Amino acid sequence: MNFDEDIFEECCEMLAKNHYAVIDHFLTSQEVSDLLVGLENKYMQKKFKKAGVGQDEDLQVDAQVRGDFIYWIDPEKDFEIKRRFVPCMNGFMDYVKREFFLPIKDYEMHYSVYPEGTYYQRHLDQFKKDDSRVLTFICYLNFSWAAKYGGALRLYTKEDDKERYVDILPEAGRFVCFRSDLLEHEVMPTQRVRYSLSGWMLNRKRSLKFLK
Repeated sequence: MNFDEDIFEECCEMLAKNHYAVIDHFLTSQEVSDLLVGLENKYMQKKFKKAGVGQDEDLQVDAQVRGDFIYWIDPEKDFEIKRRFVPCMNGFMDYVKREFFLPIKDYEMHYSVYPEGTYYQRHLDQFKKDDSRVLTFICYLNFSWAAKYGGALRLYTKEDDKERYVDILPEAGRFVCFRSDLLEHEVMPTQRVRYSLSGWMLNRKRSLKFLK
């Protein structure tokens, strides 16, 4: 994993300019492989749950809106996450806090699996009744991904008061982050099983109630 502060600086420059950033080779091939083994083992053990939309009493599970399965991660108990991912994310979180003077206190994350044919309709990551999500981050774990497989992350932006979008393929090792409160986005239909590690930097300490 790339601990170089030059990478953190590049990421923050893109965030300041576009409200999103894309960094390739954020994870090495070996790191992707190690994380993917952990993900696939948990998926085969049926530890993943069907993902929903909304929060708490507003949570709804609707495959017509969102088709992925997720596994919430306790970073202190998942060995590969603690060894491969946590040190770099802690460094990146501290860098972002300093650069943007954001009240970030923690982060939470989950593995995500999109079976073939699934998608996630356009949405905003910050909840209507909870503004704790500040910055969304995603690391992709898909080797040999091609455009023909679909599954792109589509980010909606504005330029000259006109709505535009950018499609980002979920290639192995690629890191994407964006403002949780500003950028609507969707996952386009995937023609191949699609793996990722997704999370949010928070303005509060994370709650692990979803792990209970």
